[in-house]
Amino acid sequence: MISHRLTPLTESGILAALSVVLGLMALFLPVLGVVAVFLWALPLLVLVVRQGVRFGVAAAVAASAVLSLFAGPLLALRMCVAFAPVGLVLGWGIGRGWSGVRTFLAGLAASVASKLLAFLLLFFLMGIDPWQAQLDGLTQAFSTTLSMYEDMGLDAAAVAQSRGEIEAALTMIGKLAPLVVLIMGLSDTVVLFLLGGRILRRLGSAAPQLPPFGAWRLPIGFLYLFGFSLVGLYWGGTRELPAVYTAALNANMAAMLAGGIQGLSLLSVLLGHFRLGRGVRILIYVFVLFNGLLLQIVAFTGLIDMFFDYRKRFAGRTGGR
Repeated sequence: MISHRLTPLTESGILAALSVVLGLMALFLPVLGVVAVFLWALPLLVLVVRQGVRFGVAAAVAASAVLSLFAGPLLALRMCVAFAPVGLVLGWGIGRGWSGVRTFLAGLAASVASKLLAFLLLFFLMGIDPWQAQLDGLTQAFSTTLSMYEDMGLDAAAVAQSRGEIEAALTMIGKLAPLVVLIMGLSDTVVLFLLGGRILRRLGSAAPQLPPFGAWRLPIGFLYLFGFSLVGLYWGGTRELPAVYTAALNANMAAMLAGGIQGLSLLSVLLGHFRLGRGVRILIYVFVLFNGLLLQIVAFTGLIDMFFDYRKRFAGRTGGR
């Protein structure tokens, strides 16, 4: 734990060094690196809250400079551009005393924008499409694996069927680049907001919190987005308009994601009403998340809840319990 008596320069140096360690883990460790990349901006968040934005920006630049010595300037720049802004913005919002929702949304916007900027940076500097390069790498990896299975004597028909399914899935993923960027931004914003708030409170600093999960209500605009996306999918599919179809597909999935969050929030209210234990709740959430049919039902219920507000009706029928 960092002492409150540390000078700003000393604390900046320590947290910048921690960012370097996390960055090296993210770049060179295959499994822990996935975790480290989400935590890379966490020291920057803490530093901005405790010492100000100037120290946070300076620490990000210093950490990137050190990382460039080990991984090259381009890779270090990409990491800084893609992940530093969300930590800086979250720290700035917390330091200014914003509410939890406002701080989180500002961090989410910064995270998504920075991911897009990192993709554009790679495209203009290297002249390659980073998203397509990732898909080509996955295609090559799956093709090599299936060929190995085929050489080992597996049924050729089964291998061919698996190859077709994988190609269809990768084609679908290729159309969902905007949604993937949104999910990436949402993921690291959630991690940084929750862990950053916990660390700051342990250090004696104030940190906002989001409302209880059962009180979450997303805008009804997601329901309208879902309806318009269905129209776009129909028009794009029947009239052979690939750009319209792709945009509508991403809008549809984004609306379903919002519906899933709202549906799980509604589910938490129902589970709380029946006073189920925390362990039982977690098991139910996991079962829903890993069951495609149930997850779709929860998502559709969440979208409808944006209009009908089942929670208010449920509370009225049970006397407000």
